[in-house]
Amino acid sequence: MTNEQSKVKVAAIQLEPKIGDLHANLTACENMANEAGEKGAKWIIIPEFFTTGMAFNPRIAEAIQMPNGEAYQLLLDLAKRHNAYVGGSFIVRDEDQIVRNAFYLASPDGMIGRHDKDIPTMWENCFYVGGTDDGIIETDEQTVGVSLCWEFMRSQTARRLREKVDVIVGGSCWWSVPSSPLVPQSVTERWEEKNEHTALESVRTFATYVGAPIIHAAHVGEIECPLPWMPMNYKGHYEAGSMIVDGAGNTVALRDRHEGQGIVMGDITIGRTTPQQAIPDKYWLHDRGPIPSLAWSYQKVHGKRWHKRNVANQNQLA
Repeated sequence: MTNEQSKVKVAAIQLEPKIGDLHANLTACENMANEAGEKGAKWIIIPEFFTTGMAFNPRIAEAIQMPNGEAYQLLLDLAKRHNAYVGGSFIVRDEDQIVRNAFYLASPDGMIGRHDKDIPTMWENCFYVGGTDDGIIETDEQTVGVSLCWEFMRSQTARRLREKVDVIVGGSCWWSVPSSPLVPQSVTERWEEKNEHTALESVRTFATYVGAPIIHAAHVGEIECPLPWMPMNYKGHYEAGSMIVDGAGNTVALRDRHEGQGIVMGDITIGRTTPQQAIPDKYWLHDRGPIPSLAWSYQKVHGKRWHKRNVANQNQLA
C-alpha cells in the first residue's frame, strides 16, 4: 500500500556522545527517545555505540556491557513506554566472553532480535570482533533488516537484505578526514568533502539497492583521540546525518552535523519496493578515498593486537 493511511511516523536520534560515559549517553538517548515517543513515533532508532561513542580511547573498553545490562534494559523500557519499536547498538561481552557490536530491536512486548555488525571499521577493531548473522529480524508485522555504518558501504550487505525486508534500521558513528601537516590543506579539505558526501549517500542509495525504507541514526560532535601507531592525535568530528529515507531512496528528513544533537522524524510507508539499482559486482558500493582506505588497512592490524591484549582476555563488565 502507498496511501497516506499506511504511513508510519518514525524517528532517528542524533547523539553527541561523551566517550565511554555510559550514564551520560544513556540519559541523553532516553531523553531524546522520550521526545520522539511523545511526538508519536512508532519506530525510534538510536545510533550504534550509543553507550560509548567511538574513538581510540580505552574508556570504551571500560564501558563494555553485559547482554542484559543497562543499555539492553533501556531499549526494553522505551519500547514499552512508547508502544514502539526501539533499537540501537552497543558493545557487549556475551556469555562466551567474546565482545561484539550488537544491535538489539525491542518491541512493546519484549526483545525480538539482534544483529552483530559483520566487520569492525578501522580502530573499532580494538574493541570487538565481527558477527556472522544475516541481519534480518522478524516481527509479527514485518521483516526488518539491520545495517550499521560501513555495512551500508558493502555489496555483501545489500545482497543479504535485497528484496527480503520491509524496513532497514541502523546507525552510524562515522568520523571525518582530519587535516595533516604532511598533506596540503586544500587536499584534505577536498577529501573530507567527499567523505562527508559518502557518509550521507551510502545510506540514501542503499534503499535503491535493497528496496526498502531506512531509519538511520548517527553521532555528531567533535572528536579527539590518539592516532594508532602515529606520533600525533586525531582531531575531527562525527559526520552526523541522521535521516529517514523512503523505499525509492528519497530523503524524507535529514539532520546534518551543523544542527547538532537532536531527533529527526518523518512519515514512511513500511514495505518492500522494487530495487532501482543492480548491486555492482565489486566489494565496495562507494569509493572510500585514500585516507579511509589507509586507515582501514593499518588500523585493522593494530586493532586486532590491541583487542587481544586489552579486551579479549578481560572479564570486567559495565
